[in-house]
Amino acid sequence: MSPGPTTLKPVAAKPAASSSRLGNLLNDGWITTRRNLIKIKRVPDILVFTLLQPIMFVLLFSYVYAGVIDIPGSSYTEFIMAGIFAQTVVFGSTYSGSAMAQDLKDGIIDRFRTLPMNQASVLIGRTNGDLLINTISMAVMMTTGFIVGWRVRSSFLEAAAAVVLLLLFAYALSWVMAFLGMSVRSPEVINNVSFLVLFPITFISNAFVPSDTLPTPLRIFAEYNPVSALVQAARTLFGNVPPGTPVADVWTQQHPVITVLIGIVVLLAVFVPLSVRKFRSVSSR
Repeated sequence: MSPGPTTLKPVAAKPAASSSRLGNLLNDGWITTRRNLIKIKRVPDILVFTLLQPIMFVLLFSYVYAGVIDIPGSSYTEFIMAGIFAQTVVFGSTYSGSAMAQDLKDGIIDRFRTLPMNQASVLIGRTNGDLLINTISMAVMMTTGFIVGWRVRSSFLEAAAAVVLLLLFAYALSWVMAFLGMSVRSPEVINNVSFLVLFPITFISNAFVPSDTLPTPLRIFAEYNPVSALVQAARTLFGNVPPGTPVADVWTQQHPVITVLIGIVVLLAVFVPLSVRKFRSVSSR
């Protein structure tokens, strides 16, 4: 007897390509992150000098200015620590910009683009490296702060939320700096640009003195300054807001945690795609 008609079995659908792209992105991102971590290991000066700065600021403000600036209901050491945390992680984010500018100058970016890897992974690895440095800086600063008398007055979960918020803000700012690092002509320029931008927003804020003590134009700037919202959020979560201390009657200061979270989302939504697009088009100098 002749065989009956052949029944065709349906072919199983292939896995979505999107899951494969995501897996490649995560794998490539981890590889480039390792590259930056190995670089820190081989050039430990980067980490040493990055950690010396926050220690210096903690000791300087705690011992030099503590006897001059009076904070009713609290100590200046507890008041200042949130400001030092914010200043350090904000300035720590600039390393992404200078490192990207240096890689462009050395031609490393062109080499990366010739490899079969996701273009965004280079930027992910770069910003992840900054995140690690800022995490270590936070641990060093908190340890130094405890030594000089700073204390957490809130719960463990609130304190952990403060640390996470500071690191997330710095991570989002790293993408801004990475974009600027690919937009300037040399690594020296990014250092000058970041200083001109970050120095005013950290010092014209509530980081080191209460904003209501500033002259009116500076006070208004400080009240709407994103760094002021970050500092106020950290103080609130660490429980370092002195009792009876007036809080500026503006939305950003009345709701600092929400303000910072909105700022993080906006920075990532804008500068992640901008940075990836810039990476694909920029050429070595």
